[in-house]
Amino acid sequence: MEETYCSDCKRFTAVVSDHSAGDTICLECGLVLEAHSIDETSEWRTFANESVDNDPHRVGEKSNPLLTGGLTTLISKQKGGDNSNSLGRFSNVKTQDPDKTLIEAFKAIGLMSERLGLVLTIKDLANEIYKKMEDVKSSKGRNKDAMVAACLYVACKKEGKSRTIKEICSVANGASKKEIGRAIDHINKHLEDNNQDVAPVNPGDFLRRFCSHLGMSNQAVKAAQEAVQKTAEFDIRRVPITVAASVIYMITQLSDERKQIRDVSAATGVAQGTIQKSYKDIYPYASRLVPAWYANEEDLKKLCKP
Repeated sequence: MEETYCSDCKRFTAVVSDHSAGDTICLECGLVLEAHSIDETSEWRTFANESVDNDPHRVGEKSNPLLTGGLTTLISKQKGGDNSNSLGRFSNVKTQDPDKTLIEAFKAIGLMSERLGLVLTIKDLANEIYKKMEDVKSSKGRNKDAMVAACLYVACKKEGKSRTIKEICSVANGASKKEIGRAIDHINKHLEDNNQDVAPVNPGDFLRRFCSHLGMSNQAVKAAQEAVQKTAEFDIRRVPITVAASVIYMITQLSDERKQIRDVSAATGVAQGTIQKSYKDIYPYASRLVPAWYANEEDLKKLCKP
């Protein structure tokens, strides 16, 4: 942030510029340091060979269409006293930037997206969702960190690149899984009310990433993908991430890449006991879940009995 020497504070302080009024204002004491300093020059400059041709380049960063790009300055004069000295000096100057909350949220979303290795489209969608919630004041009174994390979670789902709440929580700024979960429910309800339903999560959304964490071969990954798709045909009442974890555990038992249940738990974030219970649910369907090209009836006998 830009700093300028403030005669009242007697030191360099952070300042904000009200471009519409042309004022530069100290954020600490509210003094208008410079009034009506409007730059009337063009925002276009020529950087390439200026003597040969005109090659205009826009100065400054690309604008964000989700931001309003303005400041609101509330100024009240000092009561009493001589007003002759008051030019450029006011008391109780409060500068309200309507974009401040959005900018902070977008920055947090950007940092979390980077840590999770998410593509730009997901980050942008998370920004849009947060903006929608702000526009209707739906996030008022709620944990901001949880709301930001929840917007990213919902954006991942909508783009078919689901992340678990635990994964989102690992990069969130102190928000708990419970707080993020509540924020997700709140956002989903708002989107449903506005006919913007979020696609349901299925086990396959997590599978490839979990298999990658475990270093499984392409053949094993393909078998796990086919198996997890078939689970939809059976009455397996488990959450998608748990089904994915138990299928992975089953597939690894049928190859030379056998994994311990603790390894699968570490890669998926699902508790060992939960994986064991889900494995017990899918075990009776093993012959119909596991592709025949990957394992035959004899191979299936190698599976651990729950």
